[in-house]
Amino acid sequence: MKLRKLSFADATLERSPGQDGEIYTGNLVDERHGGPVTIGYGRWGAGSRLEQVMAVDDVMIVLEGRLSVSSQDGTVTAGPGEIVHMPKGEQVTIRAHEQDAVTAYVTYPHWREAEG
Repeated sequence: MKLRKLSFADATLERSPGQDGEIYTGNLVDERHGGPVTIGYGRWGAGSRLEQVMAVDDVMIVLEGRLSVSSQDGTVTAGPGEIVHMPKGEQVTIRAHEQDAVTAYVTYPHWREAEG
């Protein structure tokens, strides 16, 4: 693996697997690059919602907009510059607020392999 600088413009966004909402992900580093983590960007349409059991440890950094993440432990809301950690095995509901949101994420291990 080599040193790389990554930006949102480098991401090819695809509809997030297993949902029909306006939620898109774009991996920039993943199992194809030989490293242990997946790194990418996400775009969440206003009011979009995703419910799932986390197949991997996921760190989500909010870059634009606001997202709320709920689990059995409660709800946290994050805005630009804030980070949410969602541990593997946690049942979560992620909801975008009244405007679109942009996130960056890092997962361990690779989420495509874990969900596959």
